[in-house]
Amino acid sequence: MDPLDIVRRRLVSQRLAGEPFDTVADAVGWLGAVQAQEFAEAKWSLAERVRDCTDADVEEAFSRGDIVRTHVLRPTWHFLTREDARWILRLTRPRVHALNAYWYRRAELDDGVFARADGVFAGALAGGATRTRAELAARLSEAGIEAAGPRLAYLLMHAELNELICNGPRRGRQHTYALFDDRVPVSAGDERPYESALDEFVFRYVRSHGPATVRDFTTWSSLPVRDSRAALARLEDKIESVVDENGIAWFSARDAASIPLRPDRLTGAFLLPMYDETIVAYQDLRVVLAHAASRADLIERAIVIDARTVGSWKRTLTKDGPAVAVTLFGELTEIQMSLLQDAVARFGRFLGIPATLEIRALS
Repeated sequence: MDPLDIVRRRLVSQRLAGEPFDTVADAVGWLGAVQAQEFAEAKWSLAERVRDCTDADVEEAFSRGDIVRTHVLRPTWHFLTREDARWILRLTRPRVHALNAYWYRRAELDDGVFARADGVFAGALAGGATRTRAELAARLSEAGIEAAGPRLAYLLMHAELNELICNGPRRGRQHTYALFDDRVPVSAGDERPYESALDEFVFRYVRSHGPATVRDFTTWSSLPVRDSRAALARLEDKIESVVDENGIAWFSARDAASIPLRPDRLTGAFLLPMYDETIVAYQDLRVVLAHAASRADLIERAIVIDARTVGSWKRTLTKDGPAVAVTLFGELTEIQMSLLQDAVARFGRFLGIPATLEIRALS
């Protein structure tokens, strides 16, 4: 397949170019899981997929618990929907614990320490309470458990993976923790056989991220290659594969053609945030550069116009308010510049404050 065609198809399947979703939870549910360790960036990532969505809209969905933030893949922070959180955690938990095992040992954490820490967390968060990371660290210290730096991080992550805690509503700009049961009510759909859960998760990924390879999925999900290949085989009536000249199989959902396509979005400009799913969900092809002399390693946040990456951007603050500072890798046409200005205006509407465009020279 042509690389540009692959990126265009991904923009549609990821619903950047397709018709936007009506709610934040709809977007997260479609994608399965959305990387979210950079909270502000992840909110913009979701907003670009939701109709007329603002920063406040995403924040409210998070505060209500429509979406949950916890460690679930690779391992790092991700958004999940309330309905998906338990079964996806149960699917990926063994693999993420295995990935963390070396660090657990290095931090001198064993089952006994984890059990004591879990007891502290449960007590500190009982009755619907929420606590900041620092407040939980203080409770651990009072209980005689050394908790700072990576050791604290892995105590918290272990409890997240075991469905004890997750992020609660923010307190100002600070993240809090809450009991998982308070944020994610138990439902009948939580108990799924391994193969059934794996098939559903693979299908979600293929439908929302395709075209993609087995390597893309297994790195994104942390799940075993053999099991993932078996799931793809079981899903052959729901997905299709295309083998390119290198023998690489690209999988895409057959219902991708049914996604309402908005040509104005496909050919428009996107300010992709750091760790957007269009970047982190793939291992090989991530961007198609518009200018041959540009370097992909210079891109932290990509500017994409008509599926081609034309530069990078970042948010800055000026005396007049927020600005989008862009570094272009080459000249833009008048139409492309207009599309970029539209994207900056869209970012300003997301912030609730008009944003200005600031062009910077490539150094």
